[in-house]
Amino acid sequence: MWNHHTASPAANTARKENLMNEKIRCSWAGNSPIYIDYHDNEWGRPVHDDVKLFEMLILEGMQAGLTWITVLKKREAFRESFDGFDPYKVALYDDGKIQELMANEKIIRNRLKINAAVSNAKAFLRVIEEYGSFDKFIWGYVDYTPIKCHWEKHSDLPANTPLSDKISKDLKKMGFKFVGSTIVYAFMQAIGIVNDHITECFVYKEISEITACYAST
Repeated sequence: MWNHHTASPAANTARKENLMNEKIRCSWAGNSPIYIDYHDNEWGRPVHDDVKLFEMLILEGMQAGLTWITVLKKREAFRESFDGFDPYKVALYDDGKIQELMANEKIIRNRLKINAAVSNAKAFLRVIEEYGSFDKFIWGYVDYTPIKCHWEKHSDLPANTPLSDKISKDLKKMGFKFVGSTIVYAFMQAIGIVNDHITECFVYKEISEITACYAST
């Protein structure tokens, strides 16, 4: 989005320093090891595993109104508390389980978001039943071909697009919650439907090469 990341003075300084390093990164990665690891190894790299797709969809919803690094720091606790983000298990959560989650200080304790995670798991399973997998559904919007953008600087990135608007509306009709267009666009960025790394970023180049191989097969 960068939605996830409003570049701070420190992040801008880090970007300048990166220009002198072997690897050039998007400015939002900054100096934080957890951010750098997420930027280098996950953000924008195509994801097709349904469990991982469900995880990212829920985490993006959890991030609403908060910083992404807050979510990343609690990610392992979320995985432990939400049964590894297995949608089949999360869909069965009852009031007792929700109360247990609300008492867990290691995660984001927002009842609306936790309730949404459960209802979204149920909607997620309905999509799987209809399409065979959530992967087929979500990647069908781009015919399995990532959108390759050409941003020169972080500030050029949009918060949403006409496609995220459409996906958001479709998801809402299917019963999903916390899937506004901005959240959906962040989800699209995270799972690689759109490559929003700046063009000088080393990850942008790696993803471009990978997706070129996809297109040729």
